[in-house]
This record gives sequence, C-alpha cells and structure tokens, in this order.
Amino acid sequence: MRLRLPLLSVPRQIDRYIFRQSLAALVAVTAGLVALIWLTQSLRFVELVVNRGLSALVFLQLSSLQIPYFMAVILPITTFVVVQFVYQRLSGDRELTVMRAAGLSPWAIARPALAVATVATLLGYTLNLWVVPQAYSAFRQYQFEIRNQVAAFLLQEGVFTSVSADLTVYIRARDADGQLRGILIEDGRQSNNPATILAESGQLVNGPGGAPRVLLINGSRQEIDRRTGRLNVLTFAENAIDLATTSHGETQRFRDINEMSLPELLHPAPGVVPDRDLPKLVVEANRRLCAPLSAITYTLVAMVAGLMGTFRRHGGVIRPLGAVLTVVALLAGSLLAGNLAAKQPGFIVLMWLDVLVPMLACSWVLFGPQLHLVPLAWQARMGAM
Repeated sequence: MRLRLPLLSVPRQIDRYIFRQSLAALVAVTAGLVALIWLTQSLRFVELVVNRGLSALVFLQLSSLQIPYFMAVILPITTFVVVQFVYQRLSGDRELTVMRAAGLSPWAIARPALAVATVATLLGYTLNLWVVPQAYSAFRQYQFEIRNQVAAFLLQEGVFTSVSADLTVYIRARDADGQLRGILIEDGRQSNNPATILAESGQLVNGPGGAPRVLLINGSRQEIDRRTGRLNVLTFAENAIDLATTSHGETQRFRDINEMSLPELLHPAPGVVPDRDLPKLVVEANRRLCAPLSAITYTLVAMVAGLMGTFRRHGGVIRPLGAVLTVVALLAGSLLAGNLAAKQPGFIVLMWLDVLVPMLACSWVLFGPQLHLVPLAWQARMGAM
C-alpha cells in the first residue's frame, strides 16, 4: 500500500494556478521596473550622442550592459511585491479561505510562492556570479574605448572641438579620404608647459592600445618658456600628437572588483589588487553569495503577512504594511552590514544574519506548528492498515 501524508496531498492544479499567476506577475513587474530604471539611468549617456557625435547604436549597446545589474538588485524586491500582491488578492477573493476549509496547510498554500522565490533565487545567483561581472567588464571596456577613441568622432570642419578640458582641436577642412587640412591644437595637458601646435595637414591614426593620434605634417610647435618668458618655436616635418582624454595618454585600464569572478574574489592572483583592498574582495564575494537568498526571505515575510492571523471580511492594511516595513528594515540592515563589513571584515557575519535569521524565524512561524502533526499522521496511517 502506498503511504502519503496529508501535508503533501495538495492538488497539483492549485499549485500550478498560484505558480503561474505569481511567475507571470514577477516577469511583468521585473521587466517594467528594469525598463524604468534603464531609461532613467541611460539619460547620462545621451550626452555622448548629442554632444559627442556617437551613434544611437553605441548608446543602446553601452546602456543595455547595465540591465543585468539592475535586474540582480531589484529581483528580490519584485519577488516580495508580487507574492504579497497575489496572496492578498487571493485572500480578498476568499480563495485562501476555501483552501483552508479544504484542509490545506500553510505549507501547502505557501509552496507555489516558495517555488517562485526559488526560481528568483537561482536567477539571482546566475546574475550575481556570472552575468553581472561579465556585463560590467564589457561595459567598462566599452566605456574605456569610447573615452580614448572619441576624438575620431568629434573632429569637425571649421569647429573648435574641446576633446577634453585641456585639449582643443581645430581643423579647416577634412577630405573624403580622411586627410585633415589646416590643423590647430591647443594642448594644455601639461599645466607647466602649454603648447600651440600648427600643421598644414594631418591624419588620424591609432596609437598603442588603440588610443587615437593625429599625425601632423609640416607644422610648428610654439611654447612659452616659463623662466624667460620667451616664445620657443619648433618646426617639424612630421609629428604625432596623442588625443587621449587623459594627461598621460592612458592606454590600459585596471579591473574593478565588480568585474572579477567569484574564484578571483576568493583567491586573487598576487599583485592584482593592493593588500589593503583584499578584505573588500572577501566582502564582495559574500555579498554575491548571500544577496540572492533574500528573495526567499522576503517571500517568507510576505507569507507570514498573508497566511497568519484571522480573516477579515473587508481586508486589512496592518499586516501588509508590517511586511513592507519589515522588508525595508531588512534592506537597510543589508546596506548597513555591507558598509560595516567593508570597513571591518569581522562584520561579514552580519550580512548572512540579515538574510538567514528572518528566513528561519518566518519559517518557524509558518511551518513550526505543523511539525508535531507529522508523527501523528504516520501513526494514523499505520493504524488504518
């Protein structure tokens, strides 16, 4: 004879019904919020299109690389919002009352929500451990290339172009083959030795690391000697000037902590980061590991608000409001724990406690009273045999 516990005999139709509603709402809400955040944050890249002459395709590619990070941040919050909304609606439509009257336990009713939270948690781990570091690395690399190569897009005929705050370029004409005519460059990147450079012609070329350069032909370089006040003029047949926006012509970039994978954070190669920054790598690794679990914690908070307490005909706002305030407090605690851990690695444990303690407490409130029923159910089944 096949033994089955009443706690596990929930009709699959109810599980699928609640799971489909919650998952569809989670996808819609998360996509909507990500799109809204993306629109607001991408406005800072519009300046590259309007004033820097970059194409709309570059704008879309650069701004879209931030979408995985936005999704990873808001996914636990949207999971809480969706579960809270779906179960409050089920309560308002008396569906939860019918489920309870049919003998469904809190575990059986909460199981679809926990399944959705598990999906969100797995997606959160995928984003935090793989997608976000890869996307952020591509974003910084793309941004670096644009910053160092933007001069090629900026130079326009008859316009004094401010490549940076201390570098201005003017060209009289630009031929179809890319040849520049009548070039004037005001180079103040060396504050103690500013120079004015004139050339009959020139051409844009790539320097080391892809940094843009202009190759000047038949020109002169004029500098003022700070000690004597005399004007020094140097003529040349050919000279190359870097147009990188940094004063040192930066041709390489250093990786950020957010670009590193989890193994690199836990076991960094010697010399990659200074010794003083090693604790920050450990904090970032723990943040990536514990942050996705907050989707389950917030879901359990919503379940406590939706399933505990007495039913009210006209609904109530106290329990939902309490759940919202609890999640806000947990978010604030997470930020505080992260800041403390960044200053003192010993506080890393607070990051895990902020996630695990509410999870265990809510699980006990929801499912603890049912634990003593399991042995009784087995005894009843065995006695019936």
